[in-house]
Amino acid sequence: MKKTWTGWGPTADQPEQHYLIEPRHLAGGGDIRYVTEYLRASGWTDRSYKGGQPVVFDSPDRTVRIGYDPHAMPGGWTVSGQATGEHQPAWHATLTTAVPVEVVAGLTDALTKPRSAHAPNPWAPLEEHGWETERGQHFTAVSPDRNAWLQYHQNEAGKAHWWAGARTEHGRAWDAVFTPTTPMHLIETFSAALADPQPVMRPRGHVPTSKWIRTTSVSVRPSELGAWQQARITAARAATWARHSWASTRPRIRKPASGARPDAAVGGARARR
Repeated sequence: MKKTWTGWGPTADQPEQHYLIEPRHLAGGGDIRYVTEYLRASGWTDRSYKGGQPVVFDSPDRTVRIGYDPHAMPGGWTVSGQATGEHQPAWHATLTTAVPVEVVAGLTDALTKPRSAHAPNPWAPLEEHGWETERGQHFTAVSPDRNAWLQYHQNEAGKAHWWAGARTEHGRAWDAVFTPTTPMHLIETFSAALADPQPVMRPRGHVPTSKWIRTTSVSVRPSELGAWQQARITAARAATWARHSWASTRPRIRKPASGARPDAAVGGARARR
């Protein structure tokens, strides 16, 4: 029997002070369960060490591993994909601890879903939300506040990588680096989450100290937080169930016997009506 997610607030359902923070790229890391509980609900295997650190999740087909270790150097998220087929070599991504979990989820949520049929364009979500693109040695998109970026970085040796980051008045806030072999649709879903203008919520005591963020104080009950998280988990479970259900019930096309016309089986079926 699956347990219902109850959130991570105290048992007494009293309103607590939280803050809506914008821009989201300066909101700080947030609670990693936003990412990990979605993976669990999507059928990923939890292989985390005793005590829960470091966190390790494997995809159902064991081709992708997601880890989180705040004590490593530099610490944060690692996402590694094995080579699959002739057209997808192995790939790797690292995201430091202060990358907002809502942005991390832009990458990790996409790994639990079928790939879209449309041709991916990582720059499109950024341009849609007012990010400026700069063409030079490196192709770069910069946020409207000039404090976050996504760059396709090419050095003199001919090597390349994707690099995203953000800064505050105190210096670099976080970095995310993707190998050039990272599937392009994952860079796009990451950039869409990064450019999303919607604020993100953080509890009191977890708001970064920066004059470059805007905060709105809100009172939220733990039951409301739990309900929001449960809705996200329920959506993941429903999508996973739907995929498995379709895979197990889709009709199988029987190949015609050797030498038979392709329409022979169809014609025979019509004759028997």
